[in-house]
Amino acid sequence: MAPKVLIVDDDPLMHQLYGRHLAQAGYQVVTAESGEQALELVEKERPQLIVMDVNMPGIGGVAALRELKAQPATRSIPVIVVTSVTEYHLCEKEARTVGATVFLTKPFGPAQLLAEIRRLLG
Repeated sequence: MAPKVLIVDDDPLMHQLYGRHLAQAGYQVVTAESGEQALELVEKERPQLIVMDVNMPGIGGVAALRELKAQPATRSIPVIVVTSVTEYHLCEKEARTVGATVFLTKPFGPAQLLAEIRRLLG
């Protein structure tokens, strides 16, 4: 069975872009539009990896990451945190402190994302 990747981003274009490339590379893709939805889906879908945007309405990416890392059932799931925030170094420090495995700043190409996912999932 192909590894499952959860993409969490409030921009549907990102779901399409990331999802298409990941599916072509052989991954199962599940999407969420908010931190709240991601927390619900993680329990149901049990992804092997999460790609999480920082800025989303409601529960943002770092808060959702904090919740995931606090739960024994989800703490070992690698999370790639992505952002387009200009002051990304502040977000990166907080995300890494909370437990982000990788931090990427937008824009980045699908090849870079795929390389990180392959590295993390083996």
